[in-house]
Amino acid sequence: MNGVNLVDLNFQDTPGVIATYILDTGDGLAVVDTGPTSTLPALSAGLEALGAGLDDVRHLLLTHIHFDHAGAAGTILSRVPEARVYVHERGAKHLASPERLVASATQIYGDAMDRLWGEMLPIPAEKMTVLAGGETLQIGNVSVDALYTPGHAVHHLAYHVGPDLFVGDVGGVRLDTHQTARAPTPPPDINLEVWRDSVATLRQRDAQTLHLAHFGSYAHEDTHWDGLLDKMELDAGRIRAGMETGQEFEAISEVYTKVLMQELLAEGEDLPARYDFACPPWMSVQGLMRYWQKKAVRNP
Repeated sequence: MNGVNLVDLNFQDTPGVIATYILDTGDGLAVVDTGPTSTLPALSAGLEALGAGLDDVRHLLLTHIHFDHAGAAGTILSRVPEARVYVHERGAKHLASPERLVASATQIYGDAMDRLWGEMLPIPAEKMTVLAGGETLQIGNVSVDALYTPGHAVHHLAYHVGPDLFVGDVGGVRLDTHQTARAPTPPPDINLEVWRDSVATLRQRDAQTLHLAHFGSYAHEDTHWDGLLDKMELDAGRIRAGMETGQEFEAISEVYTKVLMQELLAEGEDLPARYDFACPPWMSVQGLMRYWQKKAVRNP
């Protein structure tokens, strides 16, 4: 197995929504973001297509602990006890005891929890390598820089491996080369100021390729980051304008979703449906409304 290998997790039988990335470290395989447990069969099939299997996995590099990125980590460890998880220190406690995560998600997804995400098993502390960001890890024959990149989540990391940057969600949602990256902004941690700082950190890394969870690999170019920041400001401004005119969530979400889908349609006819799976617009509205409300409290 050479280089970085993308595996499409075929989330909810929809290709091009959630990706995981596989690389051979010389000390077993590393998986960057496991995806949810509901897509574990697709991960296993992807590994088999590469001539490997789940038993060959030794390192789970998590950008953050949201279900679509880390949900399967505990299940993988239960099946492959030799594996380790790498996670930011502010996410580790939730992997050790995921009850609050599960309860919070259940409030949102209700009866669809199992169908969408599957189980999220706890991970013993001794199976975790807990990171603050700024570390350089030597994993087999691979050197990995762990970079603290909050903005989407307070516990978000990116990983720099040679020419490759694995950017989780801080690199945006970009489902096609023709689509401008857009910031996924679900509650509760959205912070646009620190997100911009994280983008500045990633821009200056000497890398060739960005690997996004949603979805695919793109050239590490200023056009990607410029587009992400432009759309972030545009979307945040739209939500703020709705709030300033006294609109409630439902009205803001309806208008935002309509405009967003029109803009995506102009970039590709299949983009609206896939984007709705990758980053439900109503969740982005919730996160941005929470961001503006918190900002108003800090700066009345």
